[in-house]
Amino acid sequence: MLRRIAGLALVMEGVVTMTGTMTGMYGAAVAAEQLTLERLYQDPALSGPALKGAAFSPDGQRITFLRASEAERQDLWQYLTATGEISLLVDANALTGGDESLSSEELARRERQRVAGSGIVSYQWSPDGQSLLFPLAGQLHLQTPGASADTLNRTLGTGGDITDVRFSSLGRYVSLVRDQNLFVIDVQSGRERQLTVEGGGAIKFGMAEFIAQEEMDRNTGYWWSPNDQYLAFTRVDESAIGLEQRYEQGKDGLTIVSQRYPRAGKANAKIQLGVMDLLDGHINWIDLGKDDDIYLARVDWLPDSRQIAVQRQTRDQKKLDLIVHDTLTGRSQTLISETSPTWVNLHSDLRFLKTRPQFIWASERSGFKHLYLYDRAGKLVKALTEGPWQIEELKAVDEANGRLWFTGYAESPLELHLYTVALDGGPIQRVSQGEGWHEITVADDGEFFLDHYSSPSQPPKVALHRRDGSLVTVLLDNTLNENHPYASYLADDVQPQFGSIKAADGQDLHYRLYQPATLEPGKKYPVVVDVYGGPHGARVQKNWESRNAFWHKLLAQKGFFVFSLDNRGTNRRGVRFEAPVHRQLGAVEVVDQQAGVAFLRTLPQVDGDRIGVFGWSYGGYLSLMMLMQAPADFRAGVSVAPVTDWSLYDTHYTERYLGHPATNKDGYAKSAVMPYVDKLQGKLLLVHGMADDNVLFLNSAELMNALQRKNKPFELMLYPGSQHGISGRDLRLHLFSQITDFFQRTLGTPAAATVTPAAKPD
Repeated sequence: MLRRIAGLALVMEGVVTMTGTMTGMYGAAVAAEQLTLERLYQDPALSGPALKGAAFSPDGQRITFLRASEAERQDLWQYLTATGEISLLVDANALTGGDESLSSEELARRERQRVAGSGIVSYQWSPDGQSLLFPLAGQLHLQTPGASADTLNRTLGTGGDITDVRFSSLGRYVSLVRDQNLFVIDVQSGRERQLTVEGGGAIKFGMAEFIAQEEMDRNTGYWWSPNDQYLAFTRVDESAIGLEQRYEQGKDGLTIVSQRYPRAGKANAKIQLGVMDLLDGHINWIDLGKDDDIYLARVDWLPDSRQIAVQRQTRDQKKLDLIVHDTLTGRSQTLISETSPTWVNLHSDLRFLKTRPQFIWASERSGFKHLYLYDRAGKLVKALTEGPWQIEELKAVDEANGRLWFTGYAESPLELHLYTVALDGGPIQRVSQGEGWHEITVADDGEFFLDHYSSPSQPPKVALHRRDGSLVTVLLDNTLNENHPYASYLADDVQPQFGSIKAADGQDLHYRLYQPATLEPGKKYPVVVDVYGGPHGARVQKNWESRNAFWHKLLAQKGFFVFSLDNRGTNRRGVRFEAPVHRQLGAVEVVDQQAGVAFLRTLPQVDGDRIGVFGWSYGGYLSLMMLMQAPADFRAGVSVAPVTDWSLYDTHYTERYLGHPATNKDGYAKSAVMPYVDKLQGKLLLVHGMADDNVLFLNSAELMNALQRKNKPFELMLYPGSQHGISGRDLRLHLFSQITDFFQRTLGTPAAATVTPAAKPD
């Protein structure tokens, strides 16, 4: 999925050399130092300590979370709610000795989910809250906190390509996929049972296919019934998908990888959905309809363990059906059919209530994503939220007290907050406090929630609150005091400014702007535009680690304006804002970015002739389109891992916006980069990881060929063995060193000019 890599923030960690002192808000002298690229990738993290993967134990006695110890290797920690004690729960090195070997399937799965680091990267509580399950170094560990030493840790399974390890609904079993087949392990006896045997090659059981993982936010291919008796699972047949030969040039040599990659307009995997009765092994295959060229978007069990809900999306993605299938009678009923003249966005906000025959569903039918209450027959009861703003995600439902919690953008698309509303409807209430960005984890019963909060001036902090918003305790304070890793750089810190301009259709386009740390009268300064601009890729938000934030601050200290603008086609703004990219990409986005350039040129100390653009993934694609379609606006550009020809990208993402190539040949042609190569005038740095299995290296290879045949000079940086994210501190340091040097060479330093000192933009 293009949006996720483009949204990765830099890892800012390190040690530094003192160059001076500063005083101010702390009252005491603090060593003042110059921020460098090297410091961005050293320890300790400039953002302060991190708390990831936070979860409530089902019994409410613990909050567990992941914390990196060394070299991004993560351990499992706990906070005891009764005492407030924080302690190490599982030391990854103690279990493995520091060695870790991952299967190729697990490595691919982590790439799909953008999971970084090593050690413990995921874990799950047993339903009774007594045990923890986590995979580590190819083994499955069942941890019993507080138990005697001989039962503290059990290894449940080893060997093979193990992925997607989970407890069953009641905790009787542990399930997993090994070598493309489904297995279950009885927790009490340790007995392992293989449920499917035909997996291998192009056939996979219980696994989410490439498209589901990369584009549909469905990372599993099996689902437990609430009573542990039944297991729904997919049978995936990828034999019709074309094989791509990927030549992964690594530091140790060349590896040829065959990857089944479903290009736009080509065949997808064939999906079957079965339900196995674990008592006798019988499989009931569910009828998904006569048309087998569809997407299995979501699967959910109803509370009775008899009915199963299936979300089926058409190949053109203009229709999404919510179907309930009775596994005993074989009958199916379509409860809801969402349709759109453009596309229907998928979501994970379906909840079937346990105490009354109703369910909650999200829809964009009003033009904005909102929550609705339905009865079990599919009849609308009422809208639970409404207005010209979007909800983000349904977080928890408390049926006993008749309330639900969700995150959304009622205040602004630049701020994420937690809200609550009654199940029977009524006014919504904002729960989270403080302007900025609130990532929320809510306990299952809604009694408590964790608020992972930050703002442009507040590094990420984590606090535990009660449902009414009252503070229980702060788990991670992270105050910017004299002991904070960023304290010695505050003297030269540059804070972003936010504002908006108008698009051609009158809609607001929000921007974020960093001004040079020092604006001298009589000088004009160059600009770097950091763009993503793709669907589901809004980047302008009021948080601490906004995309590439420390690099932006560094550029500002070097004398650059740094500008980011969310053009039409990005999310959080409703259907009208997203829909203009339908049937042609790289058109309205460029127009909106040109409007941003026009705004920049109204600022007295901006040098309108020295504007560059940088982007990654979809942003890399837009960087190329901006350089080529608006050559008078952009002197230089950096494009990392770009799509250059949409017929080379995958089905679900590409066809959502452009349709099928057979029905929109002109749209595909106009959306490709190659037709505009003749117009390139500015300097170009092209970057790609040579092992990229998302945006295939073939995209950059085709562009290089086109540039060479048109005698267009460009600079090139390739990363052998790197995938789409070009991950690792050493490689990220090298990459951003190259990018920074490129902009300094092509855009230059502040130039003398007769101007009036710039006023800060509104």
